[in-house]
Amino acid sequence: MKALELKIPPPVVALLVAGGMWGLARHAPLVDLPQSVRIGVAVACALAGVGIDIAALVSFQRARTTFNPMKLEKVSALVCSGIYRLTRNPMYLGSVLILAAWAVYLSSAWSLLGPVAFVLYMNRFQIAPEERVLASKFGDRYAAYRAKVRRWL
Repeated sequence: MKALELKIPPPVVALLVAGGMWGLARHAPLVDLPQSVRIGVAVACALAGVGIDIAALVSFQRARTTFNPMKLEKVSALVCSGIYRLTRNPMYLGSVLILAAWAVYLSSAWSLLGPVAFVLYMNRFQIAPEERVLASKFGDRYAAYRAKVRRWL
């Protein structure tokens, strides 16, 4: 399965998962929630996800390093400030929140499998290889950061 490592850009993975969630929701019973509650919770989750993504991008910009997870050889700085003090993977966390918003909006319990699938895929095929690169580039500094800050939350 190493062949899938760092092969599919995370936004594409999120879009594929979102499409799968939509497909599941079309063929599964709906959860009966008032539309105002459903949309309110979905918007709140989506805004939180977008906010976290923006905070992560700002942190990368300030550090003047790449935020492209497909070009790890271009990483020039270990970002430990801003949102990165709370989570090592805020962009992926933002995507999970956006997928959770989509699941709530779809109003299908089965669609909640989407964010779970995204986390499992990202842990194995994106984050694990990223962590190997960061460990080799930044050594003890990355090890200390990793010991202090959780992968997700």
